[in-house]
Amino acid sequence: MIEFTAITSAIIKHAPQAGQIIIKQAQKNEAVIKILQELKLNPTEISDDVDTVYAHTLVRYGVFKHEAILNLFREKETKDSFWGAYTNNTPFEFVEYIRKFLKKDTDLDTKIRKANIHISAELEEFGEVFISVAKRSASTKFLIPPDQTYPHWDLDVYPKEFKALISEKTRLFCGRDFVFKAIIDFVKKEKKGYFTVIGDAGMGKSAIAAQFVLFYKCPCYFNVFAEGRNKPEKFLASIRQQLIKRYSLQNADNADLSTLLQKASEALKGQQLVIVVDALDEVEQEGNGNLLDLPQNLPDQVYFLLTRRPYNQDQKRLSVNTPYIELNLKDEESQNDIKEYLHLFLKMSKDDIRQWIQQLIKNPKKAENPEEIIELNEWIQRQNPPINQTDFIDKLAEKSQNNFMYLRYVLPAIATGKYNDLSLKGLPQGLEDYYTTHWQRMKMDNDDNDINVKILFILVVRGDAISSNMIADILDEDISPVEAILGEWVEYVTPKKVQEEDEEKTYYSIYHRSFLEFLQNQPRLDKNKNKRRFKEVSQKFYKYFNSND
Repeated sequence: MIEFTAITSAIIKHAPQAGQIIIKQAQKNEAVIKILQELKLNPTEISDDVDTVYAHTLVRYGVFKHEAILNLFREKETKDSFWGAYTNNTPFEFVEYIRKFLKKDTDLDTKIRKANIHISAELEEFGEVFISVAKRSASTKFLIPPDQTYPHWDLDVYPKEFKALISEKTRLFCGRDFVFKAIIDFVKKEKKGYFTVIGDAGMGKSAIAAQFVLFYKCPCYFNVFAEGRNKPEKFLASIRQQLIKRYSLQNADNADLSTLLQKASEALKGQQLVIVVDALDEVEQEGNGNLLDLPQNLPDQVYFLLTRRPYNQDQKRLSVNTPYIELNLKDEESQNDIKEYLHLFLKMSKDDIRQWIQQLIKNPKKAENPEEIIELNEWIQRQNPPINQTDFIDKLAEKSQNNFMYLRYVLPAIATGKYNDLSLKGLPQGLEDYYTTHWQRMKMDNDDNDINVKILFILVVRGDAISSNMIADILDEDISPVEAILGEWVEYVTPKKVQEEDEEKTYYSIYHRSFLEFLQNQPRLDKNKNKRRFKEVSQKFYKYFNSND
């Protein structure tokens, strides 16, 4: 019989709670192997015994976690309750059990609260790790009838619309320690306040926000201009729902933001509340008041972590009477993080790269027919004259101009052979030059690509998501070539399936605002062809919508 107390003791011995937000995967793997070996558990072969799978899960989940949460999972009653909820596919019953358990064990409950642990988030993470370990055991014992699938272990910790974004932004996250240190120092020093991270497009602001949310399990809202998710009313509705669920707030269904924050502060019981709001610059809001109606004053122990692009004073729209600080993403720190990111990519195998690209490109057809993958080292070795890894990292970091969005496009392009005809010197210089180079390599100014450009311009005129059916109707084209063309731009255009009545439609929007702004600039760059194309698209667009009013 496995003693779960011995497992938590080994975790505390070899991988005690970590103070830093970023713990490299290599560190985790090393700690997991060391603990499993000490416990005489095989790191690679996992039996189908429930206790063994639970033990492996506790180790893989528990490294660098707070002792209080480990003490909760080491209890036999916790394991039995988890397994019951797992086999019945009722994860919320497990949540309810834990709440009752902590009401009885007030000492453990106090320790968990003092550690600022979001219990539902930890229960969700533990369940997800258990499922991943169960899959490695390859036993049918862990499949749930009648469909013989693994349970859907989703405890609504984050709004569903942000889960994919958080996963994508944090998959290869590295560096940024100086940002997180500054945020934590601010929260420790001030009783309340606003902390704003400022950086140009593509410098990793959304990734910083996502990583902070992932680590601290805090309420969040990601403004996305292209999806129309950037209005004060949508922000308020989302934050209201998150705070009501998190703190069991009463009589708050119609409360404004200030009232919600006050109610939440009264329920903190010594904890702190940090709300993360990404891309303040993408908010659409009339008037001159604070963006998203953010309050001038905050209750004690309530903080906002904001991200936005650089702004003129008349664009700030955030007047506060509470501690406020801004952090610009400086070049010297950012370049070191860019180099660390490149080191990480160099270590990836072909399978790792393929999986990463498929996650970036949310296109089932592309995933079914993956392109040939080459490792970054292969591409480096083909260079003439030869270069070494250090030179490659230094020169590509310089070319990126410290922009992570540049790497998001260029690295998959190298890995899929799109730059086999270019040397390192020939790669684009910066994000704007990357977009221009790609436009030219796709021969978008040729007459043969007239329809391609018009489809992209429709996305510009529309501003938010639009269905492929609607694009085809506006241009009076068949839907098949429209979807084929959008598929060619899958790195830049985000598809989303939506069920409408008896028909499933695909909606498309521009992935990143920097590409939207590049497209908006095309009619000005070519005053003849692209200006004519844009005018024609605009006329067809407004004619279509006026005729359908």
